Amino acid sequence: MRGDGKRCDGWRGGPQGREACRRLLVTLAFLSVVVLSVAVSVRHLSAQDYRAQALRILQTVPLIDGHNDIPDAIRARGGLDSVDFAVLQPKLMTDIPRLRTGLVGGQFWAAYVPVTTIDSGPHPAVYALEQIDLIKRLCAKSPRDLAMAYSAADVERNFKAGKVSCLIGIEGGHAIENSLGALRMFAALGVRYITLTHWRSLSWATASTDTARRGLSGFGRDVVREMNRLGVLVDLSHVNDVTMSDALHATRAPLIFSHSSARALAHHSRDVPDSILRLVPANGGLVMVNFNPAFVSEAVRAYGDSVDARVRALRATGADSAAMADSVHAWGARGPKATLAQVADHIEHIRDVAGVDHVGIGSDFDGITEVPVGLEDVSRFPDLIAELLRRGWSEQDVRKVAGLNALRVMRAAERVAAEMRKGKS
Repeated sequence: MRGDGKRCDGWRGGPQGREACRRLLVTLAFLSVVVLSVAVSVRHLSAQDYRAQALRILQTVPLIDGHNDIPDAIRARGGLDSVDFAVLQPKLMTDIPRLRTGLVGGQFWAAYVPVTTIDSGPHPAVYALEQIDLIKRLCAKSPRDLAMAYSAADVERNFKAGKVSCLIGIEGGHAIENSLGALRMFAALGVRYITLTHWRSLSWATASTDTARRGLSGFGRDVVREMNRLGVLVDLSHVNDVTMSDALHATRAPLIFSHSSARALAHHSRDVPDSILRLVPANGGLVMVNFNPAFVSEAVRAYGDSVDARVRALRATGADSAAMADSVHAWGARGPKATLAQVADHIEHIRDVAGVDHVGIGSDFDGITEVPVGLEDVSRFPDLIAELLRRGWSEQDVRKVAGLNALRVMRAAERVAAEMRKGKS
């Protein structure tokens, strides 16, 4: 402190004043070291503690995932007798142990109906019924861990009881086979959302893969209104932009995108453009972010397009299927990867455009073949929540993304259904 003593030469009070000044400087220097040490320590602890904070938050709110394809993955492996869902399933992304590790509170299981059923094989409605049957039996096999849910109140009650809620969503409006009566029966069986199309357009709704500039037909609007009356959420994942807009103008209840991301960040037709995101707040709806790497990373999407072009060129040379499969695998291994941070970017973009009340999570686990680095399976949901916390999100806003927004939308749909059944305007 010898050099600092000169700073005290001008102090009044003679030697005593200068001594007091020197003591003050020593004290200030000591305090600055302490404050710096505390700041460094806090930053270090925070870096370690975001996941712990996320785990604590997820003890207070049910994390609700909008879309998981485990029913069809189990079906493809021979059904419930062939897959023990109560133990780790390394070849799948979902099982009860990892649902528990990931603190999942509610899961919309997709009753996926292939569009091929429109042309051959089981009728779409039959396939959907079999998927619903599988979901209910899957849930019933593990009563200590899983419980069916048909309302927001059911989800909250199951969460308090320490159980994961099983909710049902049909993926593909062709399941109703152009019948409002079939729609009503699916609602009676507990279906709580229907994705209007899959990758193929219907006579009454247009898929995102279709370049035609058409949306909902008159019957399509009837479907939306009947879904409103039944309390079945209208899911706009997989439809084109015109159908999105038509549905937003036809509905009386909030709509959802059960597994779609933001097109501004990854230019995929399955993602939601900003022009639609701006309409969501007035509707009260919800966009649940998909983890599909091609929907999350523009680099992955563009690389996938280049691989598709190479496959077409290879096919034109007459290469056999084995050679093509080997080439595709090699190209895929060299390609870019999506990341957990990019998924968080989509959540933040939707928050910035539509508002924090209108964004959620819709993983698409077990319906996707590749995953973002850091989000390999259902056990990793807390890491996504931790990333939002690391970025400065408040705990209340994180709770909204995790599950409160989904619960709000479910309650609103239930309220609209009750009003419509009573004949209220």
